[in-house]
Amino acid sequence: MTNWIGDVFRSDVGWDHLEELVDIGNRMAGSDGEREAAELTRDALESAGARNARLDSFDVQGWTRGESSIAAGDRTQECIALPRSPSERVAAPLVDLGYGLPAEFEERDLEGAIVMVRSDIPAYHGRYIHRREKYYRAVENGAVGFVYRNHVEGCLPPTGSVGTDEQPIGEIPAVGVSSEVGARLARRFDGDEIELAVEAAIHAARSQNVHAELGPDTDERVLVTSHVDAHDIAEGASDNGAGTAMLVEIATALADREAALETRVEFVAYGAEEVGLVGSSHHAESTDRETIVAIVNNDGVVSDRTLSLTTHGFDELEAAANDVAERYDHPIETIPKLGPHSDHWPFVRRGVPGYHVKSTSDDVGRGWGHTFADTLEKLEPRTLREQAILLTDLVVTLTREDATVEHRDPEGIATGLEEQGLAEGMRVTGDWPDDA
Repeated sequence: MTNWIGDVFRSDVGWDHLEELVDIGNRMAGSDGEREAAELTRDALESAGARNARLDSFDVQGWTRGESSIAAGDRTQECIALPRSPSERVAAPLVDLGYGLPAEFEERDLEGAIVMVRSDIPAYHGRYIHRREKYYRAVENGAVGFVYRNHVEGCLPPTGSVGTDEQPIGEIPAVGVSSEVGARLARRFDGDEIELAVEAAIHAARSQNVHAELGPDTDERVLVTSHVDAHDIAEGASDNGAGTAMLVEIATALADREAALETRVEFVAYGAEEVGLVGSSHHAESTDRETIVAIVNNDGVVSDRTLSLTTHGFDELEAAANDVAERYDHPIETIPKLGPHSDHWPFVRRGVPGYHVKSTSDDVGRGWGHTFADTLEKLEPRTLREQAILLTDLVVTLTREDATVEHRDPEGIATGLEEQGLAEGMRVTGDWPDDA
């Protein structure tokens, strides 16, 4: 065991791959850059020793950014379009709805208005409210435009997609503004007419998932996953170049420990996560889910030194993570609640055991993520290596023949969502488990 740990701690494989990904530039879903990232990841997994490295392509709704603007008073306020916003221009009164809590949408007359909401929630609120929930509450209440205000200071307008699986392009134009621009709009123009304009090209496109395998050729498999796409405005280092770098690092370590694997490990780097989990939904719908022991989804790793694993109420997954933490005398946070955002969810919603692997954070929301500031220098190779050691051993543990994790009925997942107060918001966004 000591030798492989030393190898991982001296390895540059994952970090080198991360540098390659961020240097591509635009990795937006359906773009040439996303395709290049997928091909680089396929080749990296093959070089690591994984077999049957391949791409699986699928259709995706393409969206290419044009110019966006907010005209308020005698000034044009800086903004960026939210992906999948329709290309449209509207003029209407601005309504600053603060945090955009469900009750706040009901208390105000939003018919024919442009609604602005913050990207965070107050500390007392019982659950995180996703951007798309706020967007569709605005749509349902008659708004004609949507402004998403970052709560992180630094003149950083946030991005993030709107739309649903059934209707990929959103119903009203949507933009992100920085905390500072949002404060100015709220102070000077709340109740006044402003003009919101979005230009975007909407077109058919193709994305792809990357697959590769290690270990014995068993029907059962452990999925180790990430996503290769990123928003077009930044390097996408943390979200989610780091997760794909982790995938490659784990594959490299497991290739040297392949004899220890008792169950097949399938590595999957998904495309089109940022526009509605399209790649992972494609995989979940087309594969035999009953043969999946568990999914270990890396999205949000490396940004902090301590791993945080959402275990979605699967007690066996929590126990396995705690065992690894105890064995290495290294902290791993486990969160037993359901977490419906990222590529594990198309599987977990159908009862497949799954982790969402990320880093601990005391902040609400994504921090630098989904902004221009999601760049490489904010991450450290040491953190990648340390977390890769822990996650490699966790995957080995899950492959053991005696490491059984019971699948759950989708109805049980739905009940958990109800109990956690997540059901209402997921119905609003169209994410409710339709097979529950």
